[in-house]
Amino acid sequence: MLFDDFYFKSLIRTVEDWPKPGISFRDITPIFTNPKGMRMVVDAYVHRYIDSDITHIACIDARGFLIASVLAYELRKPLVLVRKKGKLPGKTISQSYDLEYGSAELEIQEDAVSEGANVLLFDDLIATGGTLIAAMSLLRQQGATIKEVASIIDLPDLGGSAKIQELEVPVFALCAFEGE
Repeated sequence: MLFDDFYFKSLIRTVEDWPKPGISFRDITPIFTNPKGMRMVVDAYVHRYIDSDITHIACIDARGFLIASVLAYELRKPLVLVRKKGKLPGKTISQSYDLEYGSAELEIQEDAVSEGANVLLFDDLIATGGTLIAAMSLLRQQGATIKEVASIIDLPDLGGSAKIQELEVPVFALCAFEGE
């Protein structure tokens, strides 16, 4: 299936002033209720990574889980969950970070990846980059190499993708919303 950028972007809903005033939230949930849109997303990532040297797919709580789990299944790669503090059982390591409307903490299980893993890190959206950079730190503490950060949406005006690229990690997004 061809990727239709115009059609795809029409599926993303903008919710103003959520989760707080001044934020324009990009809602991807309509993609999940649209079989054509969901197939376009999954196929685009499968085609991009089918011949890559990634060994693991890591994803961020919670919307990142939705596409990354399907992608891990399709590519037959282990799925690594990066979750909000207190959500993972067993021994974990954690990393605090700031985001555009507050601060938070992420965790990963101590044995999630091993030295030499080549990881694709996935989240639904790149905004300021804080969440993804914290996840990168957790994965690197376990000896992983971040091969690429992938997302459905990039908000380049918020600078997150540029920060990630400054850390010498490539970034790929299916679409971007600039100046809005």
